[in-house]
Amino acid sequence: MRISTLPNANLSFSTFLLTGFPGLEWAHHWISLPIFVGYLVALLGNATIVHLIGTDPSLHQPMYYFLAILAVTDLGLCVSTLPSVLDVLWFDARTVGLVPCVLQQHFLHSFSFMESAVLFAMALDCLVAIHFPLHYASVLTGPGVALVGVVLGMRSAAVTAAPSLHLLNFKYCHPGALSHAYCLHQDMIHLACSDTRFSRLYGLCIIMPTTGSDVLFILLFYTIILCTVLAVASTGERLKALNTCLSHNLVVLCFYVPVLGLSIVHRFGYHTSPLVHILMGTVSVLFPPLMNPVIYSIKTQQILRAILRMVSLRKIQ
Repeated sequence: MRISTLPNANLSFSTFLLTGFPGLEWAHHWISLPIFVGYLVALLGNATIVHLIGTDPSLHQPMYYFLAILAVTDLGLCVSTLPSVLDVLWFDARTVGLVPCVLQQHFLHSFSFMESAVLFAMALDCLVAIHFPLHYASVLTGPGVALVGVVLGMRSAAVTAAPSLHLLNFKYCHPGALSHAYCLHQDMIHLACSDTRFSRLYGLCIIMPTTGSDVLFILLFYTIILCTVLAVASTGERLKALNTCLSHNLVVLCFYVPVLGLSIVHRFGYHTSPLVHILMGTVSVLFPPLMNPVIYSIKTQQILRAILRMVSLRKIQ
């Protein structure tokens, strides 16, 4: 995606070029329609989830507090990418300054790490509910969930702070286009002519103890949950226990499958069309925020009832 030019050590570029859909610029307005609708549904859906959990007393339980944190995180993912994506597709506003680009990639990566961390916390919630049901109320309390949310948010912001600050100090002497309609850490590194070894190694090192450990613990928790459920004699109780965590399983797949697909394309799809990279990148940031409220609204009876109550009250008013 980079424009092929020889770097000049005496030049330092402070603006970057965002990429839409190369070769399909004539169709950008049409392409923007499903993307805009997807973002709009994601924003409205997650905002509705947060509103319901905040105002409906029947949803003031730890599992729904975690869901509210997930919805806030999804809103952050949408807000961090939506403006630049629509600017590119609607107005061909493809240039972005260094500071806005660094801030955007920082928030995007922070919210992505936060999403992974919240999914880990929700898996722990399922584990306690099924494996230690008698201790659930004492282990997971409202203030405890709030503290967990604050700690996870601080962790996510902290692990991305150092590489983001390094991006501000790099010298960019490779004029070129970023590979998406929003800024990513790895894209900005490719355009730098400074020594980027620290950022590359740090980026790899923070993925393993954060997202990598989240995935491993989620697998471990569900292994324990599965063993606990299989030990239950009644088939009906088994199905009820498994259904408790079904929504979370679907949400985990919606987040990690697109991320895994994007990683595979980036690492092994050297000869793949740039359109594939851009499409996968768009799906990875839009699909989870879009699907999470839909999944929980359909699969969680309490959420569905709260939505129906809210709609019926508005009709009466």
